[in-house]
Amino acid sequence: MNQQKQIFEVIDLWKADKKQYVKKSSFSAYILLIENHLLPNFGDKREVQEADVQLFVFQKLNNGLSQKTIKDILIVLKMILKFGAKRKFLNYTPFDIQFPTDREKQSIDVLSRSDQKKIMNYIQEHFTFRNLGVYICLSAGIRIGEICALTWEDIDTDNGIINVRRTIQRIYNIDDGLRKTELILDTPKTKNSIRDIPLNKDLLKILKPFKKIVNPSFFVLTNDAKPTEPRTYRSYYKTLMKDLGMPDLKFHGLRHSFATRCIESNCDYKTVSVLLGHSNISTTLNLYVHPNMEQKRKQLNKCSKL
Repeated sequence: MNQQKQIFEVIDLWKADKKQYVKKSSFSAYILLIENHLLPNFGDKREVQEADVQLFVFQKLNNGLSQKTIKDILIVLKMILKFGAKRKFLNYTPFDIQFPTDREKQSIDVLSRSDQKKIMNYIQEHFTFRNLGVYICLSAGIRIGEICALTWEDIDTDNGIINVRRTIQRIYNIDDGLRKTELILDTPKTKNSIRDIPLNKDLLKILKPFKKIVNPSFFVLTNDAKPTEPRTYRSYYKTLMKDLGMPDLKFHGLRHSFATRCIESNCDYKTVSVLLGHSNISTTLNLYVHPNMEQKRKQLNKCSKL
């Protein structure tokens, strides 16, 4: 039997193994969770008990960490423990962790139809390539990393399609204990995110003249060979929204707004799911299929007429 090891030793061995199989961005996310949460709490242990993990969960919740983030941390912890147990570096007993019932109503922030129209009209009248990116996100629901990675080659105006094939993100790269960041252009994390999105007639009308004169290899947001990165574009977006007197909506709210408009126009849920690049339709249903006050009032008025 192999000699029992401390968790930090198992983590080092797990990292060397895992790095061979996962995308660079995924590995970077794992490392951040390990460095910030797992090593400080479990690094010096030789065994992890369920009670220790349950206490860890309560501590992280009290520190303001979301349930989703904590569950992501536990996924990494389980991968490490299973790896160690398989190689007989430690003993691992599966644990069943309880989370407090989340009684807060989950909601997403979206633009009202009037605000969305105001933004899109403004962009049509005050064209810049960076403004065009906001218009595309409202019209196609693509993510900030995807719009930053979009090139003119990805826009097919002949067939009226946007081809989403890449994403840009800044990741943490930890080598020899030194933490630095790196901007990477890569394929999306899941195969569902690689998708083709039809262009609506207004967006197609804007894009067609440019396709005839731009360099197809240039990035859309910069119209240059060099892209802009998500945090820079997010900062630009915040300034634009403030100047237009819009609500303080996160950039991802543009994607939420696109999905909400699709649902409001009675687009079927499977189609919305595919357009958004969700891994399964339940993600779409959980996020967006909740009647808003306007929809509820409309249905009740229908009932009262009966």
